[in-house]
Amino acid sequence: MYKNILIPLALDHDVDVGTIVSTAERLLAEKGNITLVAVLEDVPGYVAEYTTVKPAEHIREGVRQQLDRIARTHKGLATKVLFGKPGLAISKFASEIDADLIVVSSQKPGVEDYFLGSTASRIVRRAPCAVLVLR
Repeated sequence: MYKNILIPLALDHDVDVGTIVSTAERLLAEKGNITLVAVLEDVPGYVAEYTTVKPAEHIREGVRQQLDRIARTHKGLATKVLFGKPGLAISKFASEIDADLIVVSSQKPGVEDYFLGSTASRIVRRAPCAVLVLR
């Protein structure tokens, strides 16, 4: 059983959050914690230079509200919004909160994933703990 489980969610992908959370709940130790996390990628400087709205602050609240809505449908889930490259940010955050399991969903790979690599594969390579990849 795991005491501290991290669930990264790509809110722009169609994933079955209920299945991911229920899987994590089955693996959770008594009095354990589950944290839902979403990562916003930084806006490149050459784009940010031409915008008047600060995308990070504007988008963060919307993403936090989406995560909180998901968390309310399950008991005792925490939420966190991070900034950066998802594979790196998730692995770093897992270290910071001493996660002992990351439960991540993986899309069926397309051609672009073979060249660039998917977020799930980046998490697997960099994670400081066990990773369960769901399909």
